[in-house]
Amino acid sequence: MDKKLGLGALISLVIGSMVGAGVFSLPQNIAAHASVGAVALGWAITGIGMIALALVYQTLSLRRPDLDGGIFSYAKAGFGDFIGFNAAWGYWLCQLLANVSYAIVVFSALSYFFDTPDQVIFGDGNTPLAIALASVLIWSVHALVLRGVQVAALVNIVTTIAKMVPLIVLCVAMLLAFNMQTFTLDVWGQGNSDLGSVMEQVKSTMKVTLWVFIGIEGAVVVSARARHRKDVGRATVLALLGALALYVMVTLFALGVMSQPQLAALKNPSTAMILEAVIGPWGAWLINIGLMISVLGALLSWTVLASEVPYMAGKSGLFPHWFANENARGSPTVSLWCSTALVQLFLIIIYYQSSTYLALVNIATSAALVPYVFSGAYGLKLALQGQTYQGQPHQRKRDLLLALVATLYGGWLIYAAGIEYLLLVALLYSPGILIYWKARQHHGLRRLNRAEQLMTALLLGCALLACYKVMDGSIPLS
Repeated sequence: MDKKLGLGALISLVIGSMVGAGVFSLPQNIAAHASVGAVALGWAITGIGMIALALVYQTLSLRRPDLDGGIFSYAKAGFGDFIGFNAAWGYWLCQLLANVSYAIVVFSALSYFFDTPDQVIFGDGNTPLAIALASVLIWSVHALVLRGVQVAALVNIVTTIAKMVPLIVLCVAMLLAFNMQTFTLDVWGQGNSDLGSVMEQVKSTMKVTLWVFIGIEGAVVVSARARHRKDVGRATVLALLGALALYVMVTLFALGVMSQPQLAALKNPSTAMILEAVIGPWGAWLINIGLMISVLGALLSWTVLASEVPYMAGKSGLFPHWFANENARGSPTVSLWCSTALVQLFLIIIYYQSSTYLALVNIATSAALVPYVFSGAYGLKLALQGQTYQGQPHQRKRDLLLALVATLYGGWLIYAAGIEYLLLVALLYSPGILIYWKARQHHGLRRLNRAEQLMTALLLGCALLACYKVMDGSIPLS
């Protein structure tokens, strides 16, 4: 059996990891913060930034085919081991938190079918029964991935196709019900003082728009398992363009069916409420079933990615060497067991903290910013120095511009994330210092240099400040 992944499997992996739960709540999540004009502007910025980032990944996968770890190996190659480790650690945390959020949202969707006004069975996915069943779910996916990445990729193709059906029905139904008068009502949100200025509206949408694109690097992460290297870049760009078109239609068409205040007041998944309003109760059933299929596919994709990152980091020397162990089927066993165990731990914490899907989304999104910024910055460094561009001046100028846009976009996202979530990210990053120290011991490397010591001190200082703010309630976890 061919153990390598073809173009179709790579595309489905990227779409499967990107198109998860977020798209089903997009209309409400976006409308809660912005008017039609600001939403369109936000998608324009996001589209340009993410297309630039996807093309940077495509370029790097071809120009540096020796860097199989993708998103973190680019940070390591460009800026050293310490930055590379933190990119790997941060991206791994993002994947783990994403899996926790997916496990929660599956049972939040089931509450539509089983909860009553008198009895809450699943609630927001954080009731005792929901957490118990979510635990069963994550260990079941764990068992599937242990059978091999190729088996998981095949199942993911099926779930990717299945999840698109309700989303296509939704877009067609909203297009048929589209009302231009509703769409153009209060375009810039001047009639709603709660929204703030247009710039504030755009800024507040950025974390939501980034969240639905996390996973764009999926093919890059598993590039070592690709049948053809050029398929990595192709899958990244094709999946991005398809997802971007889908997201824009879901959000903008919704604003032509309901006004911004109406959408903002909907319960999530808001797409279920919208389709129910357009075609009747069976629309909500279709969306909730589609949501569960979509999330199960995303959970599978992200479990594969979450096990792959520590595995490749262990092989490259950034993580302790035992993370690089694999079974006879080529599945990264130690990495997978550690990933699932941490997701289980997070689920227990979620139960006691009563955290919700959106709280996890915001933290996970912020955790992904570091590896994204350094990927774009490495592409910029490569083009500026002219490495691998001998005799290709026009290509170098093109790639320089794309990398500059991707890096500036990443910087904008860090600004838009806000200090609270960045402090929480520092709190999550700080335990990684022990793993990094252990990895250096395993590989017989020297102690931290002065720059790394300074960055460690800064990280620990921010983590201590985050602890203080969490304990006094200034930074809520729910």
